[in-house]
Parts: sequence; structure tokens; C-alpha cells
Amino acid sequence: MVARAQQFSTHRALVVEDNEHVCYMLEFILRRAGYDVNAVPNGRDAQAAIENLEPVDVVLLDLMLPYISGYQLITEIREDPLWQHVPIVVLSGKVLEHDIVKALDLGANDYVTKPFRPEELLARLRRVVADHERLMPPS
Repeated sequence: MVARAQQFSTHRALVVEDNEHVCYMLEFILRRAGYDVNAVPNGRDAQAAIENLEPVDVVLLDLMLPYISGYQLITEIREDPLWQHVPIVVLSGKVLEHDIVKALDLGANDYVTKPFRPEELLARLRRVVADHERLMPPS
């Protein structure tokens, strides 16, 4: 675990999750893995974060959010010149195939259903971040 935390010591994540308990658990898991985490509880706060923060290394996004849906946020992230290449991993209770396909078609890089397994989630995050770094090396 120590090596993994050192490996991710510079990675930043934006977590968009309205369930306080799930958000707390995600923050704990990600911080333990070495991520710097910025968490917001709804779509409006996510929009503000996207407008005001430097792009992060990965967005972990719920779909069913107050004010603005996760689907809309995927679209907005993909249309933002600074954020358009940031990997998006959807973490949602929506388990129907058409919900998953819709999120992926809109531009999500991966989709994990709730309840989730922490180690699987971290593995998926490692993969999308590594893929992004390979394709978009730092300038």
C-alpha cells in the first residue's frame, strides 16, 4: 500500500457525489491511495469547480445529482477546452445497460456501479489516469 500511495502522491481527483456517506468513504479511499481530493455534493458545485479549478487528473462522478445531472456534467466537461481530456469515471447506482451506454457515449471513460468494491475502483482509476498520461504527457 505504501508504494501505491507514493505512486499517486501528485494525482488530483474531483469527486462529485451527493450522498454524504458515500462521499466520505470515497474521500477516505482516495486519500489513503495518495490522491489530493476535492469533493462537491451537487452539479452546481461541480460546475463551479470546473470553472475555478485547474483540471484534475480524474473526475469521479455520480449521475443522479441535485440541480444538474451527471450526464450534463459529462457533456460540459467534454466541451470545456481545459477539462475536455480529463478522464471521467462514473460511479452510479444506475445499473441498466442504457444508462451505462449513455454515459459512455457522452464521454465517460469508465463506469462503475454501486455498491462498488474499493480495490476495483482504485484499479480502474489507476488505469484511466495512466492511459491519460500516456496520451497527454505533461507539457
